[in-house]
Amino acid sequence: MGAYLRKRALTGLLVIFVSLSLTFFLIHMSPGNPVTILAGTDNPSPEMIEHLNEKYGLDQPIYIQFFKYIGNLLKGDLGYSIVSNEPVLGLILERLGPTLLLALTGLILAAVIGTILGIYAARKNGSKFDVFMSGMSYIFDSMPSFWLGLMLILLFATVLQSFPTSGMVDLRAAPTGIEYYISVAKHLFLPLLTVVLTQIPFFYRIARSSVIQTMSEDFITTFKATGMDEGKIFRKYVFKNSILPTVTMFGISLAYVLAGVAIIEIVFAWPGMGRLLIDSIMKRDYPLLMGIYLFLSISIAVTMIIIDLLYSIIDPRIKNT
Repeated sequence: MGAYLRKRALTGLLVIFVSLSLTFFLIHMSPGNPVTILAGTDNPSPEMIEHLNEKYGLDQPIYIQFFKYIGNLLKGDLGYSIVSNEPVLGLILERLGPTLLLALTGLILAAVIGTILGIYAARKNGSKFDVFMSGMSYIFDSMPSFWLGLMLILLFATVLQSFPTSGMVDLRAAPTGIEYYISVAKHLFLPLLTVVLTQIPFFYRIARSSVIQTMSEDFITTFKATGMDEGKIFRKYVFKNSILPTVTMFGISLAYVLAGVAIIEIVFAWPGMGRLLIDSIMKRDYPLLMGIYLFLSISIAVTMIIIDLLYSIIDPRIKNT
């Protein structure tokens, strides 16, 4: 197990470094310059542009900037935001909690609900429930998340007037104690529901197809022919072999949700990293962009390591690969 974990950890570090390198060069080589935005005028003077480029090191060759960034990163210094002049680490940590609350909670709920529905539909293959759920999965899969969010606002906030439409807490009430958590839960409901409804179809279809495929295997047919209890067959053999694709899907979906939740955060004015990412892209805030992508890379690499460990627990044969 130790050698397996070290191998996966080294692979994760390599993925983070490659991702960081590609991101750095793509960001710095893309059109636009934070200095022209920071100057704040239509025709800034060449002296001002030169001074700002020198101040932020943008006048140096890109490879020099890269090595300096890596050197500072190894010291734990992510730099300062060009736009706000605040520490990048502080800005990210301030927004990280709300994003994890929305993305992880939504993804876990979607994985659990989608997998349960997919397994049940597979065991009732061809039934009315199976046909209905398969149709609903395609409908929700085709819905853009921002459109679904707007429709939920229209229904629950405008028509039913049950839930707030923006923010994380009611700033006018300034809640404290248990009232604060109740306020967060109310504000979280609609964006969380949007994430869950858009993610359930992935887990539903992968669980359904995996169970159907496993149940059609020859060894399952043999077990049935011997008279073994079908419940025991499912619990001991079908479920264990069918859950691996769902675990993989969870890791892939996490990478999507952490980045894709930005649109949902904008729709509901949720104070997470998604809005911070969009703002930093619009303003070409290089250090902040690099910090956000670094955190995304680390979170994805750590998640994949955890998934690999779960794989090795579910199927010990994987440790030998």
